[in-house]
Amino acid sequence: MPICTSCATPTPYLYTVYDSKYNFRLEQCTFCQAFADPYVEHDTLTLLLDLILLKRDVYRHLLYNRGLGARKSGDCTNARDRGDVPPGVSEHHDPRARWWLIVKLGFALICVDAFIRWTYISTCSNNGRPNGVAQIASWNQAALEGFLRILVGCLFETAAFHAGVILACYLVLKLLPKPRQSAPVSGIREQFRYSHIPLTLLYSSLTKLFLLFCLSIWRPDGAKSRAPSAAGLLPNATLFTHPLVLAALELLDEDKLDREWVVRNVLGGMAAGFGLRVVLDCHPIFTTIIILAGWLVKTAVASFVSEWVGTGLGLGGDRAAGEMWLAYSIP
Repeated sequence: MPICTSCATPTPYLYTVYDSKYNFRLEQCTFCQAFADPYVEHDTLTLLLDLILLKRDVYRHLLYNRGLGARKSGDCTNARDRGDVPPGVSEHHDPRARWWLIVKLGFALICVDAFIRWTYISTCSNNGRPNGVAQIASWNQAALEGFLRILVGCLFETAAFHAGVILACYLVLKLLPKPRQSAPVSGIREQFRYSHIPLTLLYSSLTKLFLLFCLSIWRPDGAKSRAPSAAGLLPNATLFTHPLVLAALELLDEDKLDREWVVRNVLGGMAAGFGLRVVLDCHPIFTTIIILAGWLVKTAVASFVSEWVGTGLGLGGDRAAGEMWLAYSIP
């Protein structure tokens, strides 16, 4: 049964279809009186932007309501059974179709992640550009081999992170006290399946991958920032010339701040924790513990495959390349 995206109350219908599938009316939630799911009438681009912006309601729509909640005007049956909505919209709720969606979406995002890492590691190479045709062919072969190794490494690392998070979620949910029988059951807890966890992690990774992809295209010029001089400041701005303030501001310099690391681990961890907070409906402390457990498993696997991934990247030795891969992977 679908849920209200505002209060998570189970609701039988989200919208009513009239003459055609494009002529419909949104239903109100019987508990909070708001529209049960406004994202029914939004396009894919709006859903993608709201996923990047980490909006709670879009997670609830994609995980619990996608393809459900339609009814024909004047009838109480689901419109999907009468053919009033496009076929295949229930792939988010059929267990096998949901796992197939996870595989397709996961492979696409892993390819994007591998390209971002390959671009980052390749820019650190000091081998120079190839000149002759033979050198170009050799360089292309080495680049392809390096990308494939990074792709396989990302695959193992992502699978380990998801496995660690799912195991931690299982343990946390077992340890949490069960709600009383007299207490109302949340629609999220009622419709929760463990296959929602990897799907949530993939949705939440769109934020960090989007920003990392932008950083891989528009890189900073590498110019070192200089501390502002006291002469260029206003007379009453002596606070900003204090040594402690200047030392804190220097941490944000381009030559000291690793933007990729911050986006991948800090922002990526916050996005994953937010997504788990929505799907598990538990305290943020538990989601933080779950993310840390997933990071530990991911770090162990990254350390194990780092030497193999670094082989053939051509960055001054397999050990140096493996250390660079490991530094980019470890939180």
